[in-house]
Amino acid sequence: MNRKVVLGAFLVGALVLVAHSVAARELIQNKGSDTLVNVAQAWAEAYPEVNPDVAVAVSGGGSGTGIAAMINGTVDIANASRKMKQKELKLAADRGQNPLEHVVGYDALAVFVHKDNPADSLSLAQLKDIYARNPKATKWSDLGLAVPGCKDEMVVVSRQNNSGTYAYFKESVLGKKGKYRQGTLDMHGSKDVVDLVEKTPCAIGYSGLAYATDHLKVLCIAQETGGDCVAPSVATASDRSYPIARPLFMYTNGEPQGVIKDYLDWIKSDAGQCILSEKGYAPAGEVTCE
Repeated sequence: MNRKVVLGAFLVGALVLVAHSVAARELIQNKGSDTLVNVAQAWAEAYPEVNPDVAVAVSGGGSGTGIAAMINGTVDIANASRKMKQKELKLAADRGQNPLEHVVGYDALAVFVHKDNPADSLSLAQLKDIYARNPKATKWSDLGLAVPGCKDEMVVVSRQNNSGTYAYFKESVLGKKGKYRQGTLDMHGSKDVVDLVEKTPCAIGYSGLAYATDHLKVLCIAQETGGDCVAPSVATASDRSYPIARPLFMYTNGEPQGVIKDYLDWIKSDAGQCILSEKGYAPAGEVTCE
């Protein structure tokens, strides 16, 4: 037989075996929160060591995007850094879906400024003065601050409105009926917020603490102006002493079954929760990590 024919037959056979191997693995579709996407990817990469017959496909896009995909029945698990809204729950019910909430950890929603900004702390009221509609603070001097490299303007960085981080900050800082000021720079992802604040002396922004870097300043947050502030950390998110700590969710359609149940059980186990902790988030409960 011609060597080329033999080689071609071997390559085709190898490809068929690989395709069969991939097809034989069960696939879990996991989508949503930008805050959770990095740890979700870490979970997905670690899980084949637990069950090599299961693959987990992870994508971001925001909490609203993941929840919409779950409502439409195109994902198995939706990641969210906020609770589902009543209108989302109603829409899910109308489409025959039964969303079930799973708390998989906690996050400190951090507030960032440029590393040269002299501010070390802000209160919730001061954050509201900056971010709310008809803001009381439009310049750093309104807070008694002079920022090097900044002509006293304030560059207010936020997230797009499909983000759970956007929704949680709005509820916690602006109030349930509060509205954001006009003119914010709305970033698609948390990393985009951090990158912009790092490069912009006049900027202030917020995201999950796991996205913090050494190239910007993370502010201590006080419940009341002039009161004691609490720095965001895994510990202060765990005990909820940090004023803007929040639960992190995964949603399934009803009680998870089969490989999805096994995967969620592993995420909630010490092994999964220790991966979460390594990524800068607070575990959902007491864990023991090596």
